[in-house]
Amino acid sequence: MEHDSHTTWEFNGSFYQPSAFLMMGIPGLEAFHHWISIPFCVLYLIALLGNCMILFVIKKTQSLHEPMYYFLSMLAVTDLGLVLCTLPTTLGIFWFNNRRIGFDACLTQMYFIHILSFIESSVLLAMAFDRFIAISHPLRYPSILTKTTVIKIGLTIILRGTVSLLPIPFLLKRLTYCGKTELSHSFCFHPDIMNLACADIKVNIFYGLIALFSTVGMDFICIVLSYILIIKTVISLATKEECLKALNTCVSHICAVLIFFIPMIGLSMIHRFGKNFPPLVNTLVAYTYLIIPPALNPIIYSIKSSHIREALFRTLRRKCEFEW
Repeated sequence: MEHDSHTTWEFNGSFYQPSAFLMMGIPGLEAFHHWISIPFCVLYLIALLGNCMILFVIKKTQSLHEPMYYFLSMLAVTDLGLVLCTLPTTLGIFWFNNRRIGFDACLTQMYFIHILSFIESSVLLAMAFDRFIAISHPLRYPSILTKTTVIKIGLTIILRGTVSLLPIPFLLKRLTYCGKTELSHSFCFHPDIMNLACADIKVNIFYGLIALFSTVGMDFICIVLSYILIIKTVISLATKEECLKALNTCVSHICAVLIFFIPMIGLSMIHRFGKNFPPLVNTLVAYTYLIIPPALNPIIYSIKSSHIREALFRTLRRKCEFEW
């Protein structure tokens, strides 16, 4: 087991900054990390293969070159990014007990994890808007969500996430840290790093909350409002069959929203208010937040979307025929 003494410190007057942090696997179960790594490997493999499959199928199938599937592609790319951000450090701990991560490397990982989380939230909002237009204004759908509009939405989402979080690494670098260098997770998370500082962190807390509520918070509220409007539209439809058909197109998206926002909100609440929660709960919620959505999203969309499913079967059939 590594200890804090392995981490050197840079001294500059009254300013202290660690050269590295020590990440944490699953507390209390360190002896079983090799066995625990098996389900993690399975989840990572499903996430990588599933999201690559979604991207490949959409790219190769002309009939899927529509706004709904462009947004799904954005979701798949974001999920791949989240997986690739956490995979090296998580499996490094489970396989090799490699807990050390450099200070700057930690801030870089943290920045990209938070950016990708904010982007995923915004993509889910864009998908809710897509469903609202498709159900409430089906005749105007092609003219509202053109290819150019989708590209502009995508670029705005990236810019919003990048700019809103840009001050976070600099706010952390200005802090003085003291003694303790052990993080709570196998990845770097803003509240986790911030709480290791022995300086005043009010600015970090304030800015973090503003960034969270102005992006993810607003996204969630707008998604809820979108579904309220969708339900109002669906209720006004003539037959029960039309209602069910309209709602069925939203099931995959609702599942994606729930598996993303519930653990994200839970993790944020635990870090800010759950000081008395057992460390194991904190760890499990964090893994649920960062690993489960990327693994489940391609499965949900493959099962619920007949277009994706049929395109996948056609692709696999062509591949099998080509090999034979």
